[in-house]
Amino acid sequence: MHENCQEGEGRIKEACGVFGIYDPDGEDVAGTIYYGLSSLQHRGQESCGIAVSDTGGPMGNMNVHRGMGLVSEVFKEDTLKGLTGNLGIGHVRYSTTGAATLQNAQPLVSNYIKGTLALAHNGNLVNTEELRRELAYTGAIFQTTTDSEVIACCIARERVHTKTVEEAIHRTAGRIRGAYGLVIASPRKLIGVRDPLGLKPLCLGKRGNSYVLASESCALNAIGAEFLRDIRPGEIVTISPEGITSDLALCQKKQAHCIFEYIYFARLDSRLDGVNVYEARLRAGEALAKAWPVKADLVAGVPDSGITAAQGYAAASGIPFGIVFHKNSYVGRTFIKPTQQERESAVRLKLNVLESAVRGKDVILVDDSIVRGTTIANLIRLLKQSGAGKVHVRISSPPFLHPCYFGTDVPSGRQLLATAHSREDICRIIGADSLGYMKVEDLSGMTEGLPLCRACFDGQYPMEIST
Repeated sequence: MHENCQEGEGRIKEACGVFGIYDPDGEDVAGTIYYGLSSLQHRGQESCGIAVSDTGGPMGNMNVHRGMGLVSEVFKEDTLKGLTGNLGIGHVRYSTTGAATLQNAQPLVSNYIKGTLALAHNGNLVNTEELRRELAYTGAIFQTTTDSEVIACCIARERVHTKTVEEAIHRTAGRIRGAYGLVIASPRKLIGVRDPLGLKPLCLGKRGNSYVLASESCALNAIGAEFLRDIRPGEIVTISPEGITSDLALCQKKQAHCIFEYIYFARLDSRLDGVNVYEARLRAGEALAKAWPVKADLVAGVPDSGITAAQGYAAASGIPFGIVFHKNSYVGRTFIKPTQQERESAVRLKLNVLESAVRGKDVILVDDSIVRGTTIANLIRLLKQSGAGKVHVRISSPPFLHPCYFGTDVPSGRQLLATAHSREDICRIIGADSLGYMKVEDLSGMTEGLPLCRACFDGQYPMEIST
């Protein structure tokens, strides 16, 4: 299912980020969506798109622009000026189902018998193939290879038999299984939907008279909007000229929020389901220090994801925190490197060791995860070549042992270093002097008791998975 984790890069990828806004005063919203998506760029860098409509204009008049690349690459001033409308949604994508091609870029816009619908999706369904077959046998023609199109098609089918688009979305949400944060634009309404387990985040904000939906609260801050609340797991929120309404019929007691939002995905300045991401990562570092103490001269983090956990480790251990890498912020996205030498060159291009900071010192190096081990092994080698003594590695997540089916691009088991090797073996393979992982039982404390999905670590999936 997840075949896009790039060889040699060794990083876990997210699925997407979504953003939506409705301005009842009639002002164009494309520029606001641009800034919202820019603040969600960390959630996906392959493609992006914006779809807008004018609620005072002709019904079904949906204007959309999509492209491959970063938000700043796809949208220029002239493009944004051409996207006129006071209701719109946007999307940044990293593919977990469907290839990284323009046809799979979102938002998806569907024209059907009851009008026009634009949809942007973060997450991954687990019953896509079952639904796709069912739809195909009744004549559906698919233009993409994404599960997002399956959702859009289900809504369109249900809409034929319902009085409102909200009812069609409710029926569809009752059929799809998996993880999803959806923003949907019909000609006169903005609708947000969150999966019943709360696997994927979605929040609500307000700026003036406008309501905003976004994957993370950092996107609200970027446009000067006030954070109102998180969308409840299973909730369907409708924003229209009549105001805001909420459908809670699919809400349930059981929840399972994705732990990797707090370990890695979400931006430091976001708050998800009542948990401050920055503080969660500090607590992760503190837990690591208590579980895996070691004598050293310096605690450092791998930029950017390991920095905050390293600060937490330093605070709890009393060992000074320091910066040991210079990160080149102007290096483009890393693509597949065909040889080991080129992979190592790519690492050096992105991160350079500050020799004077590490020479003659034992270093505790904190990172968020080990996937294949190639990246951390290269960094350890660079530190020792620069004069560091011992390098003790601490990881602010447990070992990856199982695939994720909900939109986190964890490779298959055979590609995960921890599935075939013990902690001691991995320590030797990556060239570390010691290795300690976050303990599964410490994850709850990191997120202040929030109910979690941690299946990639313990294999306990929150719903039945048909493989």
